[in-house]
Amino acid sequence: MSHPFPQPSIQPFDRLQAADGLLINAERWRKAHDYHRQRQNTHYQCLNQPGIVCGLGVRNIPAPRDVQAKYRDGRWVQIQPGIAIDLAGNLIVVPTAFNFPIDLEVANTDSILVYLTVSYVDPEDLRSPNSREIVTEAYRFDQRNSTLNISEIEICRILLQPGQKEINQANDIFFPGYNDIDLRFRRQAQARPQAILRLAQINHSDAECARNFFNLSYFLQSIEPLYPYFRGLDEPEQISLSKKIQDYDLLYLTGQQELSINSVEFESLKNYLNTGGMLLVDAPGDAEALIQSTYTLAQKLNITLKKSTELRRDHSLRTRPFLFAGLPAVNKKIIEIITGGGIILTIGDLASAWGLDKELQMPRLAIRTAQEFGINIVYYAWKRRQLIGLQQEDDSGKW
Repeated sequence: MSHPFPQPSIQPFDRLQAADGLLINAERWRKAHDYHRQRQNTHYQCLNQPGIVCGLGVRNIPAPRDVQAKYRDGRWVQIQPGIAIDLAGNLIVVPTAFNFPIDLEVANTDSILVYLTVSYVDPEDLRSPNSREIVTEAYRFDQRNSTLNISEIEICRILLQPGQKEINQANDIFFPGYNDIDLRFRRQAQARPQAILRLAQINHSDAECARNFFNLSYFLQSIEPLYPYFRGLDEPEQISLSKKIQDYDLLYLTGQQELSINSVEFESLKNYLNTGGMLLVDAPGDAEALIQSTYTLAQKLNITLKKSTELRRDHSLRTRPFLFAGLPAVNKKIIEIITGGGIILTIGDLASAWGLDKELQMPRLAIRTAQEFGINIVYYAWKRRQLIGLQQEDDSGKW
């Protein structure tokens, strides 16, 4: 399943075989201890994901007095003590506050987004002039305006304006502005979910195909609080069927008009469904053209669609992870579910209840119920893809 943090490689461990008379030298001592370090780190990688454990706050400060005058500007921050764990399972301990200058150059016309990061440094990688019996594991702070290295932990980000302007504390911490310290995107170290789900909206010729796009974001945000074993990957994407769709756990399609798919898109979709992918067609109740064309598409794919009344009572769409006897109601009308193979057709505009309506009047219970049923859909899609994938050849060397 999709996950921003890869699982460790499937590699066996080599352990030092002890025996009477074995000569312990520095190399063998290091091998013995590296074995335990690797097992500990791999154990963490298997069950958890990297992030900040505690502390590592950031505040703006005046330039320290001991720096040269030319560096005494208003772009200094102080990183507070704290602990983090990186992707490899290495513990990063920052024992004291650290003053850090934000000194990346900003062009005269464009702002830049600066990331402040911390990463683990193995003492054996440091060039120490003296051989010491005890060494302290180290860390490194860095700033960059490009994609982070996967081993780095984000502490904060700052959207810098052109010119030497001061770093500020945000007046509204939930909506920081230019030159404000932004702490909203820090990852916390926590248990690894079973899957991080990727969802994409299918763009097609219908002008109504994107009408629920923002509600897909609300839905992805709801997955982890309602079902902590899963997590939605930040934001949905918009793609066409002719693009690379294999990376997505669920494809979402809506609109009003008849669905028109060319031969390239048809073959792409067919391959996606055969390898475990899932297509969710979310049709409003009056979208007859879209509904009928979905049946036609299913026939071309040799898929038999069945109504929910024809499914087993214990079908996953009704029972996993949330139990539904009656199906959710959207706009006071019960939705219909028709499914088969890798296609789910919902009639009743389910995703319109996944987010905020324009009038902000939709009852909380209606939103929660629709989101829970949506999680049943993505659970069914994930489980189907997992079970089909486990019957395929896998030579990737990854879990």
